[in-house]
Amino acid sequence: MTTPRWRALSSSDPSLGATQRWRLDVAYDGLAFRGFAYQPHHDTVVGLLRSTIAKTLRLEHEPVIVGAGRTDSGVHAFRQVVHVDLPRQAKVRSLESERLIASLNKQLRGRIQVLHAEPVSHEFHARFSATWREYRYLVLESQEPGLETTNAWSWSVEGPLDLTAMNRVASEVVGTHDFRAFCRRPSNSNVGEPLLRRVLDARWERLEDEWIMSPRHAPVVRLTIRAQSFCHNMVRCLTSTMVAIGQGSLPEETIRERLASLSRHQLPSAAPAAGLALIGVGYDTFAR
Repeated sequence: MTTPRWRALSSSDPSLGATQRWRLDVAYDGLAFRGFAYQPHHDTVVGLLRSTIAKTLRLEHEPVIVGAGRTDSGVHAFRQVVHVDLPRQAKVRSLESERLIASLNKQLRGRIQVLHAEPVSHEFHARFSATWREYRYLVLESQEPGLETTNAWSWSVEGPLDLTAMNRVASEVVGTHDFRAFCRRPSNSNVGEPLLRRVLDARWERLEDEWIMSPRHAPVVRLTIRAQSFCHNMVRCLTSTMVAIGQGSLPEETIRERLASLSRHQLPSAAPAAGLALIGVGYDTFAR
């Protein structure tokens, strides 16, 4: 039997029978954190979860937490998935899912909300077992010329936007492509290494019934994009480029040309983080 490729990344060795793996589904306001991943001396989602779990369960050491994907500073999550290996001690064994959720949420005080918790097998891995991730980006169509601002949950741009054109170019990112023109390369990767990602769906829609959440009653448009995985800044870079196309400041051929040329030269800066939210993670093999 082949050893799963993530076995070496586990927070403890499941072959010893010393731990129980738990899946947690969590939500958070990204503006409150310096990103998702653990950073010593910085307030991050993983950092707060580690310290809160250790305090709640009276663990000797903070546990390692693995997430389905990293969100940047300022990016929100309505349903992020993590796993954590907890010691098989009496206090943890006796916990029921609802009691664990209630105990953690009491300590987290609303900064992070635990939506779901369940014990799972060690074959489950929050990152490598995931078959898709889905993000949404909210854009407000301002009628004020030259206005470009952000609030806690959206990006205001000068409208109106041509959603028909934006959907045409959104369809061009569906499929497997090298997204080097729309991603920030990881520091530990080779400059010439492709950044291949498979996008399953990408679409824009106008949310006529959600005007109340926008200042000055500006119309709200939403990008929903699902992929097997994303590279760094991919959704925000695609969003800013598609918005520029919707405004008429870039030709529709831009997306197709840059996927072919791999060049980011003179493309717009990434859209602001605050408009982006992770809204779901899919696991075809595992429950929920």
